[in-house]
Amino acid sequence: MIGGPGAVPAELTGRIVTPGDRRYPLLRSTYTTRANPAAVLLPESTAEVVVALRHARERGLPIAVRSGGHGLAGSSSNDGGVVIDLSALNRVDVLDRASRLVRVEAGARWAEVARKLAPYGLAISSGDHGNVGVGGLATGGGIGWLVRRHGLTIDHVRAVEVVLADGTVVRADATHEPELFWAVRGAGAGAGIVVAFEMAAAEVRNVGVAQLAIEARPDGSTVRRWADALREAPRELSTAAMLLPYGPSTVMSLTAVVVAESLRRVRPLVAPLRELGTVLDERIDLVPYPALVPTAHLHPNAGQQPNLTTNGLLAGVDDRSARAVMRAAGGRHRALVQLRSVGGAVNDVAPDSTAYPHRHQDTLVVATVFPPHGPAALDEAWRGLADHTDGAYVNFEGRPGPAAFTRIYPGATGARVAGIWRRYDPDGVFRVAWESGRRETPARGR
Repeated sequence: MIGGPGAVPAELTGRIVTPGDRRYPLLRSTYTTRANPAAVLLPESTAEVVVALRHARERGLPIAVRSGGHGLAGSSSNDGGVVIDLSALNRVDVLDRASRLVRVEAGARWAEVARKLAPYGLAISSGDHGNVGVGGLATGGGIGWLVRRHGLTIDHVRAVEVVLADGTVVRADATHEPELFWAVRGAGAGAGIVVAFEMAAAEVRNVGVAQLAIEARPDGSTVRRWADALREAPRELSTAAMLLPYGPSTVMSLTAVVVAESLRRVRPLVAPLRELGTVLDERIDLVPYPALVPTAHLHPNAGQQPNLTTNGLLAGVDDRSARAVMRAAGGRHRALVQLRSVGGAVNDVAPDSTAYPHRHQDTLVVATVFPPHGPAALDEAWRGLADHTDGAYVNFEGRPGPAAFTRIYPGATGARVAGIWRRYDPDGVFRVAWESGRRETPARGR
């Protein structure tokens, strides 16, 4: 039982949602996973997060923390446990326009952040979908549309407010709780509940957006030329591509974003991408930054897109790895393969400065399978790529556990992360999924 007569703290009255409550169907699940928690708690302040955490811990139930619910691992909900949902903690405030310092609460969605910062001419590079929650992305890394020019989201975090597993509230920054501050920038999931971030935003108003459909050759040459073009491109250009079936062949659906204020600057940066192969379709526009993560993206997360995903980082794309990418996309299970450019400003940061140590790679490869295909199909698609990868990114890993932990936090980084998690959460309240693994199959409706 999560509660009972007299058992609910006054601060949570009306904010505990259990099965049978009309709100429950829209709060029980994540975007990728249908779940059946015993209760969803809806705190509206840091103090209420403390109360919610203590209330959940007193009942001895598994605890999941949710800022948005897009998380591919599905670990922001659970079966039979408690979900602490931060959606009501969604304020976005400009603290100092001159220094571009903003405060963003963890339950805000990135569409809301973009909309509220736009009148100030500011933006934060923050993933690629407006419905993603701030907390999960900003504690895992943050590979967004501006990544090569402005780096990862975590690279702009200046301070955090954290509720620890014992209910203590701390501020962490470069001089206060520096080890905790190091960990929450890349490995925040096991350290505590980050309820707010202070970040340095960037001066961004408009961006160029080019969308191209290019026939991708099965020998991998299109993929390799894409990587070569990005290696030579100015940092203003970042790209993401999906490899999709196109009759008997494959098409590269490419989105390129240029940090620029005029199409005169955008067109020459995009031009080399038109040389990658036969262009089947194209469009170039100049848009305000919020158009990339619009409020139209906002929606409830009800387990509507079950899938299983894994990823790896590449330190350069050669002929062999490019062919492996194409084999993964064109195999019998037709995994959805995505390519994202990193490098640039990401690699200006020292590998040991944050818990995201991958500062020499230039490409992220993501593979996803959908029901009825499961782990065996994903493993088959990924097998040829695995030997080419050099690390992985936590926010695109659908199967948390010890093996994934080693790829995401290799060597000394992993040892440091594990030590900090044990120090700040000795009872393992937040790191259960990473110690035992949580998802082995794509979620199905129940």
